[in-house]
Amino acid sequence: MAMSKEMGGTHAESHDTHGGAEHAHGEPHEPVFVGERRKQLDELLTRYPTKMAVLLPALWMVQEDRGWVSEAGMAEVAEVLSLTPAYVKGVVTFYTMYHQHPVGKHFIQVCTTSPCNVCGAEDVVHAFLEHTKCGELGVTSEDGKFTVIEVECLGACGFATPVMINSDFIESVTPEKVPDLLSKLT
Repeated sequence: MAMSKEMGGTHAESHDTHGGAEHAHGEPHEPVFVGERRKQLDELLTRYPTKMAVLLPALWMVQEDRGWVSEAGMAEVAEVLSLTPAYVKGVVTFYTMYHQHPVGKHFIQVCTTSPCNVCGAEDVVHAFLEHTKCGELGVTSEDGKFTVIEVECLGACGFATPVMINSDFIESVTPEKVPDLLSKLT
């Protein structure tokens, strides 16, 4: 066992490769940090004072490439950044922006905080659930295209109801606008 200077703990050196590890969903884990992605990570490492400081961008890279951050993905990040898998998992589970299970191609977040709720956010949520055929919050549609969740605040109380679809921010969404918004997604 080697001591991680950044963590003050231990990092198991038995994590030589994650190519044979499996996701919780039974699929083999394909390493993310190879080829061009590894070059991008190495370049990031030159811009930050410690490996630990690159943790959030590294997790984004995994999620960008895989759509979510699996246990094997967390272990790979831990290995390349010389962190413990437990520390990486702690960060992933703390931040709601990291998906810990597969989600639809279009991840839809609807703000349902009090100001938005007063302006009809619940009706917007129901419209998304109906038109995406998700049925309920957090469930991915059968075709794998959509996952709808509620979020506490998207920071646009003056433009209720705000919605994020993947990284696109949309203001003033009403139930009537939902079908048109969904029709524009590919």
